[in-house]
Amino acid sequence: MGSGSWSTNVYDAAQSYNASAGRSAFDYSDRAHRSVPRSAWKAHDDLNPYDVGVRESRDSGEHPTSLAISVLFDVTGSMRSVPVTLQTKLPELFGLLLRKGYVDHPQILFGAIGDATCDRVPLQVGQFESDNRMDDQLGNILLEGGGGGQKTESYELAMYFMARHTEMDCLDKRGKKGYLFVIGDEMPYNRVKRGEVESVIGDKLREDISVEAMVAELQRKFEVYYILPAGSSYVGDTEVLGAWRGLLRQNVIELDDLDAVCETIALTIGLAEDAIDLDEGLGHLKDVGADDGQVGSVSRALASYAEGRGGSLAVTQTLPGLDDGTEGTTRL
Repeated sequence: MGSGSWSTNVYDAAQSYNASAGRSAFDYSDRAHRSVPRSAWKAHDDLNPYDVGVRESRDSGEHPTSLAISVLFDVTGSMRSVPVTLQTKLPELFGLLLRKGYVDHPQILFGAIGDATCDRVPLQVGQFESDNRMDDQLGNILLEGGGGGQKTESYELAMYFMARHTEMDCLDKRGKKGYLFVIGDEMPYNRVKRGEVESVIGDKLREDISVEAMVAELQRKFEVYYILPAGSSYVGDTEVLGAWRGLLRQNVIELDDLDAVCETIALTIGLAEDAIDLDEGLGHLKDVGADDGQVGSVSRALASYAEGRGGSLAVTQTLPGLDDGTEGTTRL
């Protein structure tokens, strides 16, 4: 997947059409909440992870050096506002990635995470796309708003899918990992449960998988980041942050302005790709219209990352995803 190119004009036209029709960009979710019994809620066909095989990021004549970028977000409780913010900020994300030269051929996948212990739709995963079809897939996400009322959601189930149901030419052809950003405010469960994998994804496992083993497997394919944004239920929670830092070490980002989430993702990639330094990136934010508050938020979130990225990146240049036993350089 991943043909075509993303267009601001197409995005703006879709926004105008939705406004004239009196509907939001998340019409699928709106219709489910308005007229479908909760017991009948299901993932849109384009985002249903059950028995899909793989989600692919592939090279083509149009995109000869594709780079897979995944953004998965919690849609439980207070986190339901995240996809709405992402949808409105897509022009800024692409403006930075493409027009500022951070990535030549990004292919972006969006997905949503709930709680497999209680939600009707605990996992939704789109396809890697280069054009405005990603807008449609983001808009077809069901914003369930559920969750189990504790500090855990099924992030580990999403990790399982991304580790075992994605194929990427950036990795297979060039040995280059993709990027995976998880946006949430709670902790993963301590294991991938075989029963949930079978019911949600369709795979039959012999046994459960510890979350630590799942993260290690995932990191063989992706540079994995966790973003905890302002406005969420557990912002600043030491237990949540400690759990994620134990799994991802330096790749945990505290963001004090949700409106800056797309800019934070773009600059993180730009820094990791050695396309910019932080000062350049902050200047680019101003170029695309970010206000001083958003620029400050991104600066605070990524200051340690920018300072330590040289040493941190050197640590990851061992066998992909394998921990060499060192702690590396703290970025965040």
